[in-house]
Amino acid sequence: MLSRRSWLVVAQLSRTAPTIRSSTVGRATKFDPVPPRRQFCVSKSTMAEVKFTEEELRARLTKDQYNVTQNKGTEAAFAGEYVNEKGTGMYNCIVCGTQLFDSETKFDSGSGWPSFTDIAKAGTVKLIEDTSYGMSRTEVTCGKCEAHLGHVFNDGPGPSGQRFCINSCSLKFDKK
Repeated sequence: MLSRRSWLVVAQLSRTAPTIRSSTVGRATKFDPVPPRRQFCVSKSTMAEVKFTEEELRARLTKDQYNVTQNKGTEAAFAGEYVNEKGTGMYNCIVCGTQLFDSETKFDSGSGWPSFTDIAKAGTVKLIEDTSYGMSRTEVTCGKCEAHLGHVFNDGPGPSGQRFCINSCSLKFDKK
């Protein structure tokens, strides 16, 4: 049995230990650091911020839309309206209408939420460090009204290596 001090050493080492990576089934697991993907830089928003009263938002949005965009909620996986959407168009913020994602950047990540490789235009979203629920991830909010949209992860395809995992109920799809 490990002493309290040994547990502290193990805990400290686990924070600095190299990432375990396994390339294919049947091969030995490599204990080398996984190189970080290129970070996607979203420029500071130059958009004029808009604010809505709670009464306006509750009257205009569904309970789910309000919970996700205003309380940083998450809709159930595979339950969103746009998970399987294949049409051509633009995904806009449900709160303020800002154009956020082009359908050409949408892909099926298998995560259960609409996923995009890039944003429509620099400055349309803000990225915020999120350490809630014991996880370290990056929150995505609308650059204009600061509505919670979802999170971005460094495991996406394409040149940016990003996967913008966005709640359907935070979006409105305008077909072309």
